[in-house]
Amino acid sequence: MTETTQTQTMPLRGGGRPSSSPEFRVAMDAWRRLRQDLFHDAFAYRPLPRMRTDGLLTSRLSGRMREYAGWTPHAVVVTAGLLSLSIAASASQGSDEVGIMLSVLLALFPVLLTLIRPVGAFWVSMAATPVTGAFSDAWSDWPWVAGSFACHVVVLTVVALRTRPRTAGWMWALTATYGFLLESTVGAGHYASNTGPFLVVSAMALLAASAVTIRRTAQQEVTAQQTVTAHERSKRTLLEERTTIARELHDVVAHHMSVVAIQAEAAPYRVENPPPELEQAFATIRENAVAALTELRRVLGVVRAEDYEAPDAPQPTLADLDGLLANVREAGLTVDKVVTGGVRELPQGVELSAYRIVQEALSNTLRHAPGATARVEIGYVLGGLGLRIVNGPSPEVTLVKSTHGAGHGITGMRERVTMLNGEMTTGETADGGYEVTVFLPVSSASEADA
Repeated sequence: MTETTQTQTMPLRGGGRPSSSPEFRVAMDAWRRLRQDLFHDAFAYRPLPRMRTDGLLTSRLSGRMREYAGWTPHAVVVTAGLLSLSIAASASQGSDEVGIMLSVLLALFPVLLTLIRPVGAFWVSMAATPVTGAFSDAWSDWPWVAGSFACHVVVLTVVALRTRPRTAGWMWALTATYGFLLESTVGAGHYASNTGPFLVVSAMALLAASAVTIRRTAQQEVTAQQTVTAHERSKRTLLEERTTIARELHDVVAHHMSVVAIQAEAAPYRVENPPPELEQAFATIRENAVAALTELRRVLGVVRAEDYEAPDAPQPTLADLDGLLANVREAGLTVDKVVTGGVRELPQGVELSAYRIVQEALSNTLRHAPGATARVEIGYVLGGLGLRIVNGPSPEVTLVKSTHGAGHGITGMRERVTMLNGEMTTGETADGGYEVTVFLPVSSASEADA
């Protein structure tokens, strides 16, 4: 049994996959990250995007200048490439024409390549370093002659700005290994090394570039989080408004269904000797009304919060509008009311929604146009009710309204209008004010009943 067990376990130790040590796993993870950052799709096409022009300074520029300002990063990279070119040309004065031309091209091309293929530009700059040094007469600088020194520092900085900080660390480590390898092989005993000074300068440049990248990434994350938070807040406000509407709808419908049930129960007693068929019909009406009321409370009752209590007073209607106007006048808003058409009682849902729309529109005027005057127009027309709430420009604050339908108050009003199959428009007036126009349809049967 022992020999059998040993025979079965030996392949697991020798021929099977060996258990990896923590050091081995760390090394493999580092190699995987290195391949991901510098080898995988190293020459992928990644053009440098234009700079945003909605900043504090660029937003003040005119149309044409603002468009040109978006190309600022490209202009900076090209300028840095021309600077590397001039340094390479100045350091190659003693070389032949081929050496000068080659040094100049190899100092400029990797920098320009960072505009479209940043990681590939790093590898091109590394490969160009020994070639430039071979055609240079500056024997005191090896392996980083003046042109290669400037070019590679610029390339490292631009690539670090366009990638993640981890990539900057990989590039610096590979550059250090590359420099010391060239010193120990090609230039051993013949050249004065400048890898140490180059690594110090490049480390400072990479640290600065990484700090900028980390700050930019943090700002983007904060902006994204703020956008998500604003979206969630908007959704929450919309849901709260819908919940309020559902509560009010529940109260209105429950009231009417209760009235139907009571009247159906009392109707047979108002007729002397009612036929059995009539009594049965009223009983059926009452049973259906009670069942509908129970189902309504079961379905819509879930929208009530635990601390929500139904109002003791009846829901407000247009008859209570004078009290609302008196309250906003006390708050400092000058408001007039104009009523046209034959005043009549409308369905309770229409009355309540009209009251809430006027209330929200006047609240928006108080918040967004302090000091302005307002006017409430109510038109009783054939087929429905028309509302127009308009305010003049604010003498105290000038607001820039980019999207008039984005406010939560406007959203709540639209929800109410949609619930009643009505129409609503909002927008600025000619004098700089703001108006809300609503039409709530009322069926002829409802008007007749009213």
